[in-house]
Amino acid sequence: MSIQVKFYGTRGSTPICGPTYYQFGGNTTCIQLTDLELNRTAIIDAGTGIRALGKDIRADTHNRENIIIVFTHFHWDHIQGFPFFAPADDDTRKIYMLVLGKGRKMRNLRDIFAMQMQHVYFPVQLGSMGAKFEFLQVDKEDETFEISGDEITIAANRHQHPGGAYGYRFERKGKSIVVCTDIEHGENIDPNVVALAKNADLLIHDAQYTTEEYESKKEWGHSTFDQAIEVAEMAGVKQLAITHHDPEHDDEFLLDMEKKCQDRFSDCLLAREQMELIV
Repeated sequence: MSIQVKFYGTRGSTPICGPTYYQFGGNTTCIQLTDLELNRTAIIDAGTGIRALGKDIRADTHNRENIIIVFTHFHWDHIQGFPFFAPADDDTRKIYMLVLGKGRKMRNLRDIFAMQMQHVYFPVQLGSMGAKFEFLQVDKEDETFEISGDEITIAANRHQHPGGAYGYRFERKGKSIVVCTDIEHGENIDPNVVALAKNADLLIHDAQYTTEEYESKKEWGHSTFDQAIEVAEMAGVKQLAITHHDPEHDDEFLLDMEKKCQDRFSDCLLAREQMELIV
């Protein structure tokens, strides 16, 4: 059993474009997880990268009628691509919008997306999109879902970020992937994040700042490269993929930072748009 991880958006805060950003990309957070055995897909967040993902889904010869999108939180850079997600206009599809985890303050998941698609902001309203939607708010720390007779477990952990955000651990048949973005550890590494990532095959972790940059970015809700590596070391993960790149960090900067990170944690890389990893 293998899981394909494909990055469609790796940028944090705001999308960005230009010749010095081609290698790592400029779209905001969107990650696709595909179980290659079942050909079932889950999408993490709906930043601007979800537009290209939607085109790929439509072109896929294995038509996926049911799509699940799991949200870490609802800051603009993690939902702003949703109105441009082509499968949402297809009346043959059903789309599950899922949040999992205790301590959420919001109570109406549908309203979040309906609000950003009001007529004053966007020409097509949520209710006019063709797909059937089901909005799922699971107030648990973990949940097991059955897909085609096989079970997948998703665990959630609330961590520090303005307004709150959640990390997720996906497990199936002994394979585990942890997505932990938009997290600020502060002065000490959050032990709950380490526990969530324990012995994971792949940890995808936010690192928007250098240690020096963080001194002027405290309480902005993000981690440093050093902290991402420290989590990977403490949790004993097999591979680390760093994402949520700062819009001020161009390709040259990120390539240099990747080498520095690999000097400390050899199985580490900085995520790039369209990059694929197999777990």
